Amino acid sequence: MILISPNSSVMDITDIIHGKVDDEEKQHFIPFQQIAMETYIRQRQLIMSPLITSHVIGENEPLTSVFNKVIAAKEVNHKGQGLWVSLKLLPGDLSQVQKDFSHLIDRSTAVARKMGFPEIILPGDVRNDIYVTLIQGEFDKGKKKTPKNVEVTMSVHDEDGNLQEKAIHPGAGYEGVSEYKSVVYYQVKQPCWYETVKVSIAIEEVSRCHLRFTFRHRSSQESRDKSERAFGMGFVKLMNADGTTLQDGKHNLIVYKGDNKKMEDAKSYLTLPCTKTEVEEKEAPSGKNLHHLGNFTPTKDSTKDSFQIATLICSTKLTQNVDLLGLLNWRSNSQNIAHNLRKLMEVEGGEIVKFLQDTLDALFNIMMEMSENETYDFLVFDALVFIISLIGDIKFQHFNPVLETYIYKHFSATLAYVKLTKVLNCYVGNADDSSKTELLFAALKALKYLFRFIVQSRILYLRFYGKSEDGDAFNDAIRKLFLSFNVLMDRPLEEAVKIKGAALKYLPSIINDVKLVFDPVELSVLFSKFIQSIPDNQLVRQKLNCMTKIVESDLFKQSECRDALLPLLIDQLSGQLDDNSNKPDHEACSQLLSNVLEVLDRKDVGPTAVHIQLIMERLLRRINRTVIGMSRQSPHIGIFVACMTAILRQMDDFHYSHYINTFKTRQDIIDFLMETFIMFKDLIGKNVYAADWMVMNMMQSRVFLRAVNQFTSVLNRYFLDQANFELQLWNNYFHLAVAFLTHESLQLETFSQAKRNKIIKKYGDMRKEIGFKIRDMWYNLGPHKIKFIPAMVGPILEVTLVPEPELRKATIPIFFDMMQCEFNFSGNRNFHMFENELITKLDQEVEGGRGDEQYKILLEKLLLEHCRKHKYLSASGEVFALLVSSLLENLLDYRTIMHDESKENRMSCTVNVLNFYKEKKREDIYIRYLYKLRDLHTDCENFTEAAYTLLLHAELLQWSEKPCVPHLLQRDSYYVYSQQELKEKLYQEIISFFDRGKMWEKAIQLSKELADMYENKVFDYEGLGNLLKKRATFYENIMKAMRPQPEYFAVGYYGQGFPSFLRNKIFIYRGKEYERREDFNLKLLTQFPSAEKMTSTSPPGEEIKSSPKQYVQCFIVKPVMNLPPNYKDKPVPEQILNYYRANEVQQFTHSRPVRKGEKDPDNEFANMWIERTTYTTAYSFPGILKWFEVKQITTEEISPLENAIETMELTNEKISNIVQQHVWDRSLPVHPLSMLLNGIVDPAVMGGYTNYEKAFFTEKYLQEHPEDQDKIELLKQLIALQMPLLAEGIRIHGEKLTEQLKPLHDRLTSCFKELKKKVEKQYGVITLPPSLTERKPSRSGSVVLPYIMSSTLRRLSVTSVASSVVSTSSTSSDSTSSRPGSDGSILEPLLERRISTASRAEELPVKDDGDNRISKLKRKEWSVSKSQVIVEKEPEAELTAKMGMSGKAPRPKSLQLGDNRLTLLQGSSLQQSSPRSPPPITPKTPRTQSFPSLQADGLATASLQSTPPPPPPKSKPYENSNPRNSVEAAPPLPSRREAKPPPPPPKTRKSSVVSAEPGLQ
Repeated sequence: MILISPNSSVMDITDIIHGKVDDEEKQHFIPFQQIAMETYIRQRQLIMSPLITSHVIGENEPLTSVFNKVIAAKEVNHKGQGLWVSLKLLPGDLSQVQKDFSHLIDRSTAVARKMGFPEIILPGDVRNDIYVTLIQGEFDKGKKKTPKNVEVTMSVHDEDGNLQEKAIHPGAGYEGVSEYKSVVYYQVKQPCWYETVKVSIAIEEVSRCHLRFTFRHRSSQESRDKSERAFGMGFVKLMNADGTTLQDGKHNLIVYKGDNKKMEDAKSYLTLPCTKTEVEEKEAPSGKNLHHLGNFTPTKDSTKDSFQIATLICSTKLTQNVDLLGLLNWRSNSQNIAHNLRKLMEVEGGEIVKFLQDTLDALFNIMMEMSENETYDFLVFDALVFIISLIGDIKFQHFNPVLETYIYKHFSATLAYVKLTKVLNCYVGNADDSSKTELLFAALKALKYLFRFIVQSRILYLRFYGKSEDGDAFNDAIRKLFLSFNVLMDRPLEEAVKIKGAALKYLPSIINDVKLVFDPVELSVLFSKFIQSIPDNQLVRQKLNCMTKIVESDLFKQSECRDALLPLLIDQLSGQLDDNSNKPDHEACSQLLSNVLEVLDRKDVGPTAVHIQLIMERLLRRINRTVIGMSRQSPHIGIFVACMTAILRQMDDFHYSHYINTFKTRQDIIDFLMETFIMFKDLIGKNVYAADWMVMNMMQSRVFLRAVNQFTSVLNRYFLDQANFELQLWNNYFHLAVAFLTHESLQLETFSQAKRNKIIKKYGDMRKEIGFKIRDMWYNLGPHKIKFIPAMVGPILEVTLVPEPELRKATIPIFFDMMQCEFNFSGNRNFHMFENELITKLDQEVEGGRGDEQYKILLEKLLLEHCRKHKYLSASGEVFALLVSSLLENLLDYRTIMHDESKENRMSCTVNVLNFYKEKKREDIYIRYLYKLRDLHTDCENFTEAAYTLLLHAELLQWSEKPCVPHLLQRDSYYVYSQQELKEKLYQEIISFFDRGKMWEKAIQLSKELADMYENKVFDYEGLGNLLKKRATFYENIMKAMRPQPEYFAVGYYGQGFPSFLRNKIFIYRGKEYERREDFNLKLLTQFPSAEKMTSTSPPGEEIKSSPKQYVQCFIVKPVMNLPPNYKDKPVPEQILNYYRANEVQQFTHSRPVRKGEKDPDNEFANMWIERTTYTTAYSFPGILKWFEVKQITTEEISPLENAIETMELTNEKISNIVQQHVWDRSLPVHPLSMLLNGIVDPAVMGGYTNYEKAFFTEKYLQEHPEDQDKIELLKQLIALQMPLLAEGIRIHGEKLTEQLKPLHDRLTSCFKELKKKVEKQYGVITLPPSLTERKPSRSGSVVLPYIMSSTLRRLSVTSVASSVVSTSSTSSDSTSSRPGSDGSILEPLLERRISTASRAEELPVKDDGDNRISKLKRKEWSVSKSQVIVEKEPEAELTAKMGMSGKAPRPKSLQLGDNRLTLLQGSSLQQSSPRSPPPITPKTPRTQSFPSLQADGLATASLQSTPPPPPPKSKPYENSNPRNSVEAAPPLPSRREAKPPPPPPKTRKSSVVSAEPGLQ
C-alpha cells in the first residue's frame, strides 16, 4: 500500500499496515517529486501546454511508474521540500476502532475497504462493490501528425441508456459522480492510466446495467477543445447472458467509432459484442467476420485502436459461478440438477458461503421434491457433506454459527432424516467398496452436523406428526447404523484403517444431539458395544480418545448411563495399566481417567458412591503401581498423581474399610500398604508439582494425610500384636509420616503472615496433626520400640526440630522414651546406641539448617525433667542432656559462623566442633570436620595448616594391612582397601602441602617414615626412588630457596560483645608471608567493625572485660627458638637454624621498658628495666590453625646491666656474622657492612660506650650492686671483643671499596683508630683466631655459613682479657696467641645459661602501635643506635645533624648532602630495628639486614621497596648461577614498609630502643 499526495509525493506504508513497524512516535518524511503539474489532471480539464520542457520527470510517464520509481529510489533530490507525517495502526474492526478511538475516527473519516474479501469472511458482511481499473489504450492518430491527447470518460447506464447518477466513486471518502474523466497524457500514442474507481449500484439493477467508455481528443487551445467530439466508445455489460456477473480480470474492449448520437444510444450498441474475446467466440463457430455490425464499425481498416480495463467484483449477492447459479435456479433447469450438484463441489468456497442459506435450501428442496430418484439423494448427501466440510475450514469457521442458525431456525425438511440416515447407512455398510472410501471419510468428518440435520429433522417430524406415524423406524435406523459401524470396526486392521480412525474420532460428536431423540441408556449400550467391537491392541489411542469424548458428553453425566459405560471404561483402563501391558498409552489413559473422576466429583450428576467404589476396587492399585514405575521426569506423572489423589479424596471412610476387606490375604494388605507408603514418601520427597503451586500441593498433602491416618488404624488392627508385628511396614509408616511432616510446603514459617493465615484457615497446620499421630503410634509400639532404636532416632529428631512449639513439646519426650527403652532392654544398662545416633543425626540436621537456640533450651529442659524423675537414668541422663546441649551450642555457633565472610572464624568454630567429637571418640564425624577444616585452609592457601590438619587423620591410621572401616575414608576418599594404603596416600598429600607451604623440614620428616615403609615393608623401590628425589629437592630448597619468616601477633579480645570462643581470651596469630602489622590490624577490624582498638599493650582491667562492647588489643611478639638437641654444640648452617626461629615454637615474648627510681637526666641506662612477658600457647606453631589460644602467661624483669650485656652480645653476633658472610662470599654488596660499621664506630651517635661507663663502670654502682661484679666484667669483655670484630669488618670494607665510598671509609678508619685506642687502653686487647676469618672450602653443592653463638664469642673474650689484664699497659695485641685452651676453633662448647639470655635479646627491637610515641627530645637523650635514628627521622637531615653535633672533623662531601642511594641503603640495611623485616642470616637477630635484596652495586631502588619480590621456583634455581649463590641461598626480603619511613617506637618499648646498640659507638 502507498500513501500519495497531490503534490506528487509518495511513501510505501505496507510494513506499517502489516504491523511490522510499531513506532508510533516516529515521523516520516515524504519528499516532493518534481513533476509537471499538468500531468496530474484529474476531475478538472486542464489544457496541456506544448511549452513544457521534455526533461521534466514524468511528463509523459504514467503516474504509477513515477510512484514505483520514487518508492524504489533510496534517495530523492527533494531540495528540502516534502511532507512530515506520522502514522498509527489502530487495532480492531471498524466499529471497535470508532468506539475506542472516537477522537481520531468520526463519521467524516474516509473508510477504504479491501479490494477483495478478507482471509476470514464474517457472516454479516454485506457488500456489492465493483472495482474498475482503466489500464491502457492505443489510439490511431488518424489525420493528425502527432498522437492524440486522449481523455477517457466513464459512466454507468441501464439497458435503456439512462445514466446512473452518482454511481462512480473515484476514491474512499469521495461522493459519487456520474461521470469519471481520466488523466490526459500529452501526445502519447499508448497512454497507461492505472486509475481505479468503484462502481456502486443496487443489486437488482446490476443485471440491467453496463459501463460506457467514451474517448475524446483534448486540445491545448481552449477554442478548439470545445469543438472536439468523442471519436470512439466502448462498453461492457456487468452481467453475462447466463446470469453470472462479469468475470474478474482484464478485458480488452472493442473501440467503436461512428455517429456520436448512436454512441449514446444504448439500444444501438448493446446488441454488439463488447470485448474482443466475445467477438472471437462468435466468429469461431460460424466462421463469419462480425466486424461490420449495425451502424458501428469497430475500427476502420481493422483499426489498431484498443482499450483495456480490469474489473474486480466484491459482492456477497452476485456470483460469477455458473454452476452455483444453476443449482440455485434448479427448478428452471431441472434436467441439469445432477450436473450442477456434481459441479457444486468444484465451486470456490467463498462463493458458496456467500449463498449458504440459499444453497442449503436448494439441496434439501431437491432431496424432498425429487424423492423418487434415489440418485439425487446420494448427490445431495455428498453436496451437503462438502458444504459442512467447507465450513470446517479455518477460513470459513466464522460461518459455523450461520450454519447452526440455519439448522435450528430455517431448516424445515421434516423427512430429511430418513434420506440422510439411509444414505449414511449405505455408505457405512459398504465401507469395503473402495470407490466410496473417500466419500465415507468425508461423511464421517461431517458427522456432527449431518446428525444435527438428522436430529432437527426428526424433532420437526415428531412436532408435526408425533411418534405414531413411523413407529420405531428411526430408532431402527440408528441401531442399524451402529451395527454397521461395529461390523466395520471388527474388520482386520489393515483394511480401512483410515475409516476406523475417523469413526472413533467423530462418532462421539453425535451423542449430545442423538440423545434428544433416542433413549440415552440404549445409546450408552450402543456405544459400549461399538468400543467392544474393536479388537484388542488395535487403534488403542484412538479408542481411548473416543471414550474420553464419550465421558465429556452429556451422556456420562447421567447415573444410569454411567452404569452402562463405566465398567467398559474401567476394563479398558485396567487392561492398559496392567503390569503386563505392552507400552501403555499413558497420555490417553490419564486424560480419560481424569475426565471420569472430574465428572464423578460434580454435584449435579446423581449418585456416585458405587462408581467410585468400582474405580477404587479395579483401578486404585493399578494407578499406584503406574505412579511407582513412572519416571519423575515423565510428562504424565503429574496427571496420574492427580488422578490417584482424586480417587482418595472421593473415597469416604466406608470406601477405605471396604477396600481393605477386598484383599484376600494378610500378605496382600501388607503389599498394598507397603506400595502406598513407599509411593507417598517418594511423591513427598520429589515434588511432582511446582513448589509455588500452593493449592495443588496443599490438596495433595491433605488427601495423603487423611489416607495415612486411615491406614494407621489398619496397622494397629492387623500388625501390632506380637504374632503379627510387621517391622518393615511400621518402619515405612514412620518414615513416611516424618517425610510428610518435614515437607517444605508445610513449613508455614517460611511464608508471609497473610499466606500463613490463609493456609491455616483452609487446611490447618497439618504438621501438628501428623506429629501427634506419630507420637501416639510410637507409644502404641510397646515392647516393639527397641526394634526401632537407633534407626528411628534420626526421623524423630527431624520431627522435633520443626519450629512449632506444641509439636516440639509433644515429640521431644520420645527421646527419653528411647533412652529408657534401650536402658531397659540392652544388657549393658546404657543407651549408647541412642546417644551415638542422636549425636550423628544432630550434627547433620543442624548443619543442614535446622535447629535454633529455643530448641536447645527446650531439649535440655525436657530431657533433664524426665531424666531426673527416673530412678536409674537421673545421673547418666543428666550428663547426656548437658552433653547434647553443649554439642548444640557448638553446632549452632558453627552454622552461624559458616555464613560469615571471615574464614578465620569459621576455622575456629570447626576446630571447636572437631575437638568435641575427638573427646567423644566419634572418629567418623571428627574426620568429616577435619576435611571441612582442610578445605577452609586450602581456600586461604594455608598449605602448612592444611598439612597439619590432614596429619590428624593420618595419625588415626596404622601401617598395617587392616581393612579401612568406612568412617576412616574421607568424603573425597581414595579408592583404597587397607589402612596402610590410605595412610600412604595421605602422607603423599601432606608432603605435597608441606612443600607448598615451604615447610620442607616437616616434609623430610614424613618422607623418612614413608621411605622406611617403602624400603622395609612393601619393597616399592620405584616409589622409594621418587620419594628420595623429592627429599633431595627439599634439602636443596632449605639451603637455597627464599623463605621469609612470618611475624607473630598477640591478639586479645576483650568485652562481652565477642562470641564465647573469643571472649576475654588472648590468641597468638601466625602471620602470612610479608604480612605487615597494619594489614593484620586492618583485617582484624574488618572482621569486627564495631570493635574498638586498644592503644596500650598492658593487660586490660575488669571494667573492659565486663563491658558489653568489643575491644581488640594487637601487638607483635617474638617466638622463642626451641632448638632440637641434635643441633646444639654443632656447626649448623644459618639456613637450617632460620627454620627453628619461627617454627616449632610454643613460647613468645613481648618486651616493654619500665623505669625504676628517679630519672637520671644524664644517663637513663641506670634505671631503665625491661619487663618481658612470655606467652605459652595451647599448641605449638605451626599447627592446624594459624592461631592458638594463650594458656599461660609469665612475666620477668631484665635489669639494665643484663639488658646491656644482651645488647652487646647481639651486636657482636651481628658483626661476626656479617664478617663471616663476606668472608664466605666476596660478591656480597658492601653497603650493609658500611652502614653497620658507620653506626658503631661513629662517635657522633649518642655517646658511644660512655653511657655504659657512666651507668655501670663506677665505684658507686659497684658499691650499690656488689653482686653485679661478674656481669660488669662480662660487659667489659664484650666491649673489648668488639674491637677485633670491627677491625676485620673495616679490613673487608677496605678491600671492597668503591670511589663513592672512599670518603666514608677514610672517616670510618680514623674514627675506629681513636675508638680502638680508647677501648684497648681501658678493657684490654683481644685478637681473633685465624679460623674465624679464614674462608673454608665449601661442601659440594652448598655453602656452610658459620653460626657464631654469642657464648662462643664471650668465651673468647674471657680468655683474651685474662691475658691482657696481666699487661694492661702493654701495647701488644698478641696476648690471645698464648690463650690457654685455644685451638683456633670458633665453635667450642657453649655456655647453656647464656643461651636463654641470648634468646631473650632477640625480642628487644620490638615495635608497637605508634600511639604512645616518644618525643624527639627524649630520643636524643637516649643512646639510640644510628640505625634507629636514620629510620625514624629524615635520613639525610639526621645524618648531617649528628655530624654537626660531634666535635670531630666534618664528614666528606659525599655524605653531607644526603646521597639518595645511600639513604635508601640505610633504610634497607637497618631493618634490625623494624619488626617487619624478614629474618637475616645471623643466629640471634631474627630481623637485622636485608642486604641480599639489594642490587649488585649495593644500591637499592624504590620499586624494590614497595612490594616484595616473588619467591624463587622450587626446583634447583641456583645451579650455574653467579658467585653470590652462597648468600642468596637464604635471603631475607625487604619489608614492604620501606617505601616510607616507619613511625617512631612507642613508650612501652623504651628499653628495647635504648638497648638496641649502645656501647657500639
